Amino acid sequence: MLHPLSTGPLTMPTRRSLLQSLAATATGALLPLTHAADSRCASRFGPPSDFSAPWLVERARRLAARPWRPPPAPDPQTVQRLDYETLGRIRYRPACALFADRRRAPPVTFFHLGRFFPTPVRIHRVEHGKARELLYDPALFDIPADNPARELPADAGFAGFRLQEDRSHSEWRSQDWAAFAGASYFRAIGELGQYGLSARGIAVDVAASQAEEFPAFTHFWLEPDVTAAGRLCVHALLDGPSLTGAYRFVLQRGAGVHMEVSARLFLRRDIERLGIAPMSSMMWFAEHNRERSIDWRPEVHDSDGLELWTGAGERIWRPLNNPPQVTTSSFADQSPRGFGFMQRDRDFEHYLDGVRYERRPSLWIEPLQDWGSGAVQLVEIPTDDEIHDNVTAFWVSGAPARAGESLHYRYRLHWLADHPQPHPLARCVATRIGRGGEPGQPRPEGVQKFVVEFAGETLAATDAAPTGAIAARVGASRGDVTRSYAEPVPGTGRWRAVFDLAAAGTEPVELRLFLADAQDSPLSETWLYQYRPQRPPA
Repeated sequence: MLHPLSTGPLTMPTRRSLLQSLAATATGALLPLTHAADSRCASRFGPPSDFSAPWLVERARRLAARPWRPPPAPDPQTVQRLDYETLGRIRYRPACALFADRRRAPPVTFFHLGRFFPTPVRIHRVEHGKARELLYDPALFDIPADNPARELPADAGFAGFRLQEDRSHSEWRSQDWAAFAGASYFRAIGELGQYGLSARGIAVDVAASQAEEFPAFTHFWLEPDVTAAGRLCVHALLDGPSLTGAYRFVLQRGAGVHMEVSARLFLRRDIERLGIAPMSSMMWFAEHNRERSIDWRPEVHDSDGLELWTGAGERIWRPLNNPPQVTTSSFADQSPRGFGFMQRDRDFEHYLDGVRYERRPSLWIEPLQDWGSGAVQLVEIPTDDEIHDNVTAFWVSGAPARAGESLHYRYRLHWLADHPQPHPLARCVATRIGRGGEPGQPRPEGVQKFVVEFAGETLAATDAAPTGAIAARVGASRGDVTRSYAEPVPGTGRWRAVFDLAAAGTEPVELRLFLADAQDSPLSETWLYQYRPQRPPA
């Protein structure tokens, strides 16, 4: 799987350094706010043309009737020389930000082309129904004299853009809160001021029988929202071998970031697996799947679980895995209320890493229409390092995606620290796996013990509950479940469910668990887990 801000696999230094170097392109010296402060900020624009959202939809529809053509790009050999270190020396001039002279729109700065985003996109400014293309000008960037970027043509183009903090923010020149760059990927910071996982416009044939396809946003139109200060409408044209799309994003900075999305899709050909509202993240290891001596840190992940809110109202938590082979899990549903990759563990001591995994945002997808029948699909890909995003999730309709069809999806993305619509049920806060049996007794072969901890209002006052007042309801797709019980975790307000599982063979076991009261009413969300028994040593 590709990293969100790239068109190819990333190396170890890229994961940690790429975003830092990108941030440097927006920093620069502290300059006055207006373009007049720097004559080099005299941005060039193309001629005006009419623009509207219906016009873009019709353009995408017409484009789908023609064969796909890859967008033009500058000399790839020159662009490849712009690696993360070289690119980091190129700084966009913050005083040249688009909308820097506006008080009700967020300033917008731009990414330079480079190895990890080599294809230019065309960017337009929209005002009063008229669009004018912002033309690339190397004078908008501080570029060292010996930098390969100086060898690019004068019309090389931009790689993408980012939204800076409001000008009242003391660090608006260096702090951005949303970014679009690379294929159809985009990302935003959450409440804790940190980038992490990514979203993208569409997913085509992830882990399917044919190679995955990466459609790209080729054109953007940026339009300040005149109805609310600080909001920006981002219109985007998507193009790829199998489909086109007309997108409208309404971006709003608040406690975190909220994006309302309208996607009109037009299919050129049949698609085996069309993923709607896809997101990508990284799970290397956590407390439940950590191998001995794998790394010095206790945990390494951008997200620790997939959360689901079904159309029937069930709340589900599925811890993420780093499996031995590519694994697809499908969670069938009717009219889903939402799903998302969440980072629940916020304890720095559980990571001990300066890249601040404990601050990575959670991303929740909220449908704004009835999506009908289908499934949230989770694809988990093995990894032996943190350098790649290796988990992705998206909605797949129960109806096949056929050539000639047009589809319309509306949804909202919430980039926050936690769920935007919390529930009173206790939530899973830890999943632990160890040897089965009891201390001081011979440990049975092929038996694993699962300890799942829950915390929440429904459990906070139950430390003194009598034995049996709270029960663990456990189910397994195969194998034998024994020694099942629930007990309080002393001094924490938490409860844990404990059980042993004996399962022969190596085929996965699907586990299901929740805590219930004496009337068998649920006290917790439902914990799901896919366990792979270990092959016994020869």
